[in-house]
Amino acid sequence: MDPPGADNPPPPPAISDRVLIGGTVDPVTLTADGSLVWPGGRHRSLSVEEEVLGVDAEGPRIRIKALVDDGAGDRACWAGGKGGGGLVRKDVVFEPLSEESKRLWCDKLRGCLDSLDRPKKLFILLNPFGGKKLAPKTLANVVKPLLEDASIQFDIQETQHQFHAKEVARSLDLSKYDGIVCVSGDGILVEVVNGLLEREDWEAAIKVPIGIVPAGTGNGMVKSLLDSVGEPCTASYATLAIIRGHKKSLDVAAIKQGDAKFFSILMLSWGLVADIDIESEKYRWMGSARLDFYALQRILHLRRYSGRISFVPAPGYETHGEPTSYSGNFGGKDIVFEKSERSSAKVEGQGYQGPDVKLEELSWRSIDGPFVSIWLHNVPWGGEDIMAAPDAKFSDGCLDLIAIRDCPKLSLLSLMTELNNGGHVKSPHVIYIKVKAFVLEPGPRVDDPTKEGIIDTDGEVLAKGKGTFKSEHKTIMAYDRLLITVDQGLATVFSPI
Repeated sequence: MDPPGADNPPPPPAISDRVLIGGTVDPVTLTADGSLVWPGGRHRSLSVEEEVLGVDAEGPRIRIKALVDDGAGDRACWAGGKGGGGLVRKDVVFEPLSEESKRLWCDKLRGCLDSLDRPKKLFILLNPFGGKKLAPKTLANVVKPLLEDASIQFDIQETQHQFHAKEVARSLDLSKYDGIVCVSGDGILVEVVNGLLEREDWEAAIKVPIGIVPAGTGNGMVKSLLDSVGEPCTASYATLAIIRGHKKSLDVAAIKQGDAKFFSILMLSWGLVADIDIESEKYRWMGSARLDFYALQRILHLRRYSGRISFVPAPGYETHGEPTSYSGNFGGKDIVFEKSERSSAKVEGQGYQGPDVKLEELSWRSIDGPFVSIWLHNVPWGGEDIMAAPDAKFSDGCLDLIAIRDCPKLSLLSLMTELNNGGHVKSPHVIYIKVKAFVLEPGPRVDDPTKEGIIDTDGEVLAKGKGTFKSEHKTIMAYDRLLITVDQGLATVFSPI
């Protein structure tokens, strides 16, 4: 924001009065643009929109509860602060010199907060089993205190089993809430989106904003949201974003195979990335180091998979692959989802069916395998330290495709070390393009055709082929051809801006 000057005068005050603050009587001003300012060794201020959580009247005093960068503000006026870096809870306490002044201050401050359209009541889904099982502590020590300071009411539901959050979202009385908050990793968020889209009132339900507080193994969505404005991926920054009430549209990818469908908001992978993500679960006791450890194993004993991908390139990416056409036949075989891909997006009483796209009228291209890895991403970060798709946008109607057909092991090891900054997409061994629709035709391993692979969606096993790991959980789809289309900006998430 430009500093006040002759061509940019400061906004007029909404209220300005002399009050007792920091042991002395000084003028305090609430400007029309929502800044609270007071004098000191240097100019002091708070942004009501960005930093103030709530306002309380305590006898003759007014307490303004704020969440600020560590070290900000006048120490003589702050109360209850704790250091340690990042965001810190601090209060501004002052005493108006008359009862009428106090009443006016309270009315103006609360009116300013009410004008911001912040949520009044939230439904919180807590996953007590995810990651390092820190979600209950995160909720108790960070989320609840901040929501209470902001006078936001909330109900809490702990998830008990896989797909419990999906069941809750499908039946929840959404009229009671201004948003749903997931204190978890990405898995609960994905379940909520799928649950909302299975409702009969899905068109209204999917517009209910969803907030994410990082408390799981994979925190790619909240990392992407906070990193987009240069904020660290912490529970306090994520909770503040929810309190502020800003919203952002989010693309939703519909994955179909016959009558089966699944809605993805983060990523889909097949090959190396899927194998590392899913098969490393047996080393979960190692914490996040399990991914690096197992990645090294997989690179040293590299697998290549037969298969084919077909896609509709976004403008500017039309030179990749070979021209093909969409029909009921891809790769010489009848495609299994022709019926479902022609379904209307608004079938009454059946929930959301996916975007109604005339696929045969689009310009398709294809690339034949073998492949080392296929990775589709909806947002930049796949985890807190994995910038999978640096050019991905939240609502551009595209998925970012990261494909590796072949790569020497040393080069592959080198580009994997670039995942934390997105440098891997610059490798000559990597195809990095944006696509608007996608068909995956997965095949067996080149070195052993009796064994197939894993298709991973948002950290869950969507499909697994012959010779992969054994699991009690049933997969949603078969290890076979599947179609992915994108509905631009379908969902809504709480965002820092």
